[in-house]
Amino acid sequence: MGLFDKLRGELVDIIEWIDDSRHTLVWRFPRYQNEIKNGAQLIVRPGQIAIFVHRGQIADVFEPGNYELKTDNLPILSTIAGWKYGFNSPFRSEVYFVSTKQITDLKWGTPNPIMLRDPEFGPIRIRAFGTYAVKAADAKALLTELVGTSQEIGADAVTELLRSIIVSSFAELLGSSQIAALDLAAKYREFGETLRKSVQEKIDDEYGLEIPQLIIVNISLPEAVEKAMDTRTSIGVIGDMGKFQQYQMGQAMTAAAENPGGGGAAEGMGLGVGMAMAGRMMQPGMFGQAAPAPAAPPTLPSAWHVAVNGQSQGPYGADQLATGIAAGQITKATLVWTAGMPGWVAAGQVPQLAAAFGPPAPPPMPPQ
Repeated sequence: MGLFDKLRGELVDIIEWIDDSRHTLVWRFPRYQNEIKNGAQLIVRPGQIAIFVHRGQIADVFEPGNYELKTDNLPILSTIAGWKYGFNSPFRSEVYFVSTKQITDLKWGTPNPIMLRDPEFGPIRIRAFGTYAVKAADAKALLTELVGTSQEIGADAVTELLRSIIVSSFAELLGSSQIAALDLAAKYREFGETLRKSVQEKIDDEYGLEIPQLIIVNISLPEAVEKAMDTRTSIGVIGDMGKFQQYQMGQAMTAAAENPGGGGAAEGMGLGVGMAMAGRMMQPGMFGQAAPAPAAPPTLPSAWHVAVNGQSQGPYGADQLATGIAAGQITKATLVWTAGMPGWVAAGQVPQLAAAFGPPAPPPMPPQ
């Protein structure tokens, strides 16, 4: 008899599972056709359950503890095997160990955006991701539905199934909750617990698994919705839409004034925004009751064009042009034109604009 035949003929006297992994759900004891002798020791450690399977039928189940295998603690196996008067000879049986510990740090996420009809933004697409934990709740159901004759079943064998169930349940809850997209961030914990219970109802009886924890880490909205949220927040902080627009115009004017060499497009934009802001500022009641204004400057033609980096900007009204001069965006050297003028002329040489630039500087003092 060779060494291999001798090993196969030996009897199994200690049955145990030393689990050094973090993601194994079920492990089958490698009997290799060896027989289990009468009085063999069965060691079931905390966080484990041992199940005997004889000829395809689930027999006895053992909780954590140390057992000596005899007829009195194998009642189901004795009935299946027909041991009417006990057994003294070795027997063959498959022994499966099921881990009852939580397997954590498992991840889920929506592979594709979920369509949602939001009460404020209308149809939008939402993505979400998070983490969850899983553990064996019904060892017999798990063994029957997911294990079969496999030597070992890890968490990766069920994660794809669980992720699909989580995502489908998430889509169902999201559609039926009628929660606005802007309010989802404040309901992560509540929504996650409702989602966990929904998933649990679908897997506990059928697969023998339990989801003790499910966390929603993030629900991301489309970029357009996020920009709308940022704008709404800014408006809420400022409190008045008109003032918010004025603030934006003022920022553009300041940026244009601080970057005179930023190119024609930037200067034109700054000037245009400044002129538009001037028009708004001149509207009555924009800033409440205004203080008495000084004497009005001479009336200017109503359609002025301004040259900025060789390009014509405008037309601008008289009030807008005066405000541009006061802000320093239009200097005496800036070329301007209006109807009736033969060509472009420096603003400082236009009689109609002289008053807007202020009184001329006094001549130098005579020598003493």
